Amino acid sequence: MPAARRPVPPLVRAVRRMPDARLTGLGCGLFCGAVMLVLACVDGLLFGASPTGYGVLFLPVCVLTALWVRAGDLATAPVVVPIAFTLGLLPLADDGGGGLGGLLMGLVTALATQAGWLYGGTLIAGVVATVRKVRLMNREAVRRRGGGERSDSPSPPPRRPGGPGRSRY
Repeated sequence: MPAARRPVPPLVRAVRRMPDARLTGLGCGLFCGAVMLVLACVDGLLFGASPTGYGVLFLPVCVLTALWVRAGDLATAPVVVPIAFTLGLLPLADDGGGGLGGLLMGLVTALATQAGWLYGGTLIAGVVATVRKVRLMNREAVRRRGGGERSDSPSPPPRRPGGPGRSRY
């Protein structure tokens, strides 16, 4: 008799309904940068340039960036999110009336005071990308073994060094 299926939690159903976009590394950077720039402008209009509001809005963008990047470009997700965070800080940074030098000083100050959000978002993107990579590697290993083998079956013969399937790097 088959085991009864448990109902799927609402959060899991909501995640499954999300689009399955696959962005290249460049597309991932452009998506994240554009969204953070727009969110910074919205934050400036609605919340008066609240750094906390901007930081909170940054975290879901990090998750989406890491979820929507292609499998071959997973390493770009934790790289582009800090760049996008900095890009989004440009409209929020206080220029102090000092022109370009004042804007750069305001940007450096904003980065220093909001480092927690920056590190947290980067960590989230890195963890999501790492989990995706591990799951991808596990699926590939199962596919290579034939998928349906029992665990007590003999393991495949070892590969020769430098043979097929060995990475050049």
